[in-house]
Amino acid sequence: MSLKNPMLAHHISSQFNEELQEVNTKFMTMGGIVEQQVTHAIHALLDMDVSLAMDVQYTEKTVNHLEREIDESLTLILARRHPAAIDLRMVIAMSKANTDLERIGDEASKIASIAQNLCEEGGSPRGFMETRHIGNQVRVMIHDALDAFARLDAEQAVNVLRADADIDREYQSATRTLMTYMIEDPRYISRVLNVLWVLRSLERIGDHARNLSEQVIYIVKGLDVRHTSVDEIVQQVHRQ
Repeated sequence: MSLKNPMLAHHISSQFNEELQEVNTKFMTMGGIVEQQVTHAIHALLDMDVSLAMDVQYTEKTVNHLEREIDESLTLILARRHPAAIDLRMVIAMSKANTDLERIGDEASKIASIAQNLCEEGGSPRGFMETRHIGNQVRVMIHDALDAFARLDAEQAVNVLRADADIDREYQSATRTLMTYMIEDPRYISRVLNVLWVLRSLERIGDHARNLSEQVIYIVKGLDVRHTSVDEIVQQVHRQ
């Protein structure tokens, strides 16, 4: 998030700006790590790479550490600076987004753990095609959500919300396909169930990317668009 954005410059004191920029640097660093975690977790699964899967799980410690540091820094800013208006919205939004980033890391770690288990079982189970497709969409969502946060771009944030709706539909379709496959061939129930858990984690990652984008809209427009349909959000954003 660039605090040099013209719409914010006259709101923020130099001291507040400096403190928030320090937190922002950690936040964007954490975002980059989490984005890489998701990418590596998917590759670990599709390429049957045990070493990469273990790396993803180990990286979770770094993400958790950054989450705690960011939380502490934002709490100190609130206590010392008593921000108001858009300044307060920014601090609140970053605090909530921090939680979503950590949870994306959790889901990536779950995918990596499942990848490790499947590697040990051997063979590529049914459902990898769906995993690759939805995984690619989710990676783009995370990247775009973080970019929208960095540039305070409400329009791009709305595009991420649209992408989440697409992923939800594809997740439901993939789930139905794999459930049918398990019924037809029960020998692979255990392995396909693991893939279903991966798809569930990917769908949740998409939800967290959506949450990040909702916080961008909150900062820029002052609108709380949680639990609101994409069409309604578009109308609200364009009315501002």
